This record gives sequence, C-alpha cells and structure tokens, in this order.
Amino acid sequence: MNPTALTATDLTLCYGGPSVVHGVSLSIAPGRVTALLGPNGSGKSTVLRSLARLHPIASGDVVVTADGTDTASSALTAKEFARVVTLLSQSRPHPSGVSVREIVAYGRHPHRRRFAALTDADRTAIGRALELTGTARMAERPVDQLSGGELQRVWLATCLAQDTGVLLLDEPTNHLDLRYQAEILDLMRELADDHGIAVGVVLHDLGHATTVADHVILLDQGHIRSAGTCEEVFTADVLSDVYGVPISTRVDEDTGLVRVEALQRRHRRSAVST
Repeated sequence: MNPTALTATDLTLCYGGPSVVHGVSLSIAPGRVTALLGPNGSGKSTVLRSLARLHPIASGDVVVTADGTDTASSALTAKEFARVVTLLSQSRPHPSGVSVREIVAYGRHPHRRRFAALTDADRTAIGRALELTGTARMAERPVDQLSGGELQRVWLATCLAQDTGVLLLDEPTNHLDLRYQAEILDLMRELADDHGIAVGVVLHDLGHATTVADHVILLDQGHIRSAGTCEEVFTADVLSDVYGVPISTRVDEDTGLVRVEALQRRHRRSAVST
C-alpha cells in the first residue's frame, strides 16, 4: 500500500448556525497515530467527521496525498475517496442473519463492480482484515451472537478490508472492557508501525493517548489549544484549564509515559492538610 496522508487547513465547521470549529489545521500522516482530544463539545468528533466527508465544511480545505499527488478531498468521487480513507464511527448498525465474514466483505464495496462476485484480491483483503483483528476464528459465526467487544473488532475488520491508507476512528475504545481496549490500542499501533497506515483517532481517555499517539491535538471550544507530543501538550496548567478541574501530571519512571490524574475533592483536601 502506498503511503497516504490527509491534511486539513483552516477548517471552519457549523451546525446550521454559528461556527463550532474555528480555523483548525492538522495532518494525519502515514505511519503515525494522531489523536484528537478535548472535553465533550470541543469539536473533536465533528472535525473527524469532516475529514471523512460526513460533515460539510463551511470554509477551509482537506487534501488527500497519495502516490505523491495532492488532491482536494471534494474532487474525488465517493468511491475514489472510499479507496483511500475509511472511518470507524460511533454509530453503526446492528445487523442480524449474516456472518462475520459477510460483514467484513462489505468493506470491499469501493473496489467492486455492482453485483460482481468477490475476486481473489477481495478474499485476500478480507482474510487479512480478519487475521489482523483476531476475528478469523469467528468468521462463520452470526454477528448477532457476538459480544460488544467482538462486534467492535468486526467493524474494525470491515474498515481494514477496505484497504485504505488512512484510517479514522471515533472513540473506538468506548464501552469496551480493559482487554478489548488494550487490543484496539495495540492494533492501532501495529497498523501505523508495521503497515504504514495514517491513523487518526478521537479519544476521551488521556491515558490511552499517552500509550498510542505519536501526535496529539487538544481541542477546546472548537479551537486547537495545543498540539504536539503528549509530553508537550499534557501539562497540568493547560489540562486543568481546558477540562475545568485540577489535574496533575507526572512522568512514570517505569514506562516513561505521561500519567494524568484529575484531582478529586478528597485528593485536594489531603494536599491542603499536608
């Protein structure tokens, strides 16, 4: 797969009235995980949806770079765009009466002619997606018999079967237990490190960002408040101001990762008493 990037410049986004995202610029680069963070209502999911052409852009540009060529996202047909960018959204259907393999095969739609049978390339991509997500063993199971964590991985496999250079994920660890959260985060890193995919992800958990992201973008009320590595962005002063609660940060001596903790009232009382 050729390296593919997605770059946004000065995005302004609206919901039928005043703008909710103001002058946001960012790049989803090959072989890197870029995380969008911020409180509820900060605009992070809206930005991601605009990158996936699911939310209209009031002003600004989104450019796809593939094979060394820059192309405006809006200049691509729906099928052309779906061959280079895919999105795992929060809202997904709950199908019944079909197998896991059949669901994953839906990801091949941009590469197939209407009503055409699966090709060898399609079957290879489907098998690869099943293996990468650990869902090959359940390929023939009906999807309505799966747990929430299993179904999340099946939808991710469907995105991977689409075989794009850019993968966008909107809060992929929500409603998953610790095991499945860890597996999804590990897979994001594997896709970036081993397959050169450009991964853009919206996360709520700052701890997840420290374990998976190369670059983080902290949004506050539709503006980029800070961008860089976790070490650069996750400062106590900035996070406390953005999230509206006292927050402490430290570097874990064992892992070298930034640890973030919101100070609850009992912690603050303890700090005052000492």
